[in-house]
Amino acid sequence: MSGARLLRGDVPAAFDRHAAAYDRLVGANPGYHAALRRAARAFALPEGGAGARLLDAGCGTGASTAALLATAPHAEITGVDASAGMLARARAKPWPATVRFTEGRVQDLSAGDLGGPFDGVFAAYLLRNLPARDEAPALLRSLLRPGGVLVVHDYALRDGPVARLVWHAVCWGVIIPAGRLLTGDAGLYRYLWRSALDFDSPRALAGRLRAAGFTGVRTRTAGGWQRGIVHTFRAAAP
Repeated sequence: MSGARLLRGDVPAAFDRHAAAYDRLVGANPGYHAALRRAARAFALPEGGAGARLLDAGCGTGASTAALLATAPHAEITGVDASAGMLARARAKPWPATVRFTEGRVQDLSAGDLGGPFDGVFAAYLLRNLPARDEAPALLRSLLRPGGVLVVHDYALRDGPVARLVWHAVCWGVIIPAGRLLTGDAGLYRYLWRSALDFDSPRALAGRLRAAGFTGVRTRTAGGWQRGIVHTFRAAAP
């Protein structure tokens, strides 16, 4: 498998195989968890999110769920992911009774299937991996109540050569070798490298959100080595 080119449809199964090492890999990324927490704070929920229902779309092993919980400890949080292996890791962690997890592909589930509509949807490192990328913003909007907030946190390389050069260097100097060392298979990490290069720029993704009907779209880049590479987008459903 390490020599095969991973396709977008193969991603959930690849995450199943890599789930055991995933937390160690992202934990070695300086600022990864801090950037997630900072992104989650974009919801700006009063009173710790009391009474709010939040969806963590593409929750993986629960790192983004933990970020949501830190900023909204009194909210009801549902995590959904298509990878059974990643969800098993998430469920094995200690959570309050207000957090639950559902297995499934976000694109196949309605708001009602997940217990929504939701006051907020958090999509961390998800949009690049959805098969119908053009339809993804409208899909996420359908999961929100009117006036609900979408926060997208993902690789969206700033226009120009600098972000791409840094991304090439980090992937081939750190991420891909570390993934191969820990799992024996670098296919998922080569896919990560390619998918970020193929994905929208911050300006293009903001435009895609507006085209799906979102209002008040705001964009902010992460810090450290991720500056200009990882961005957070906040948008409201009308």
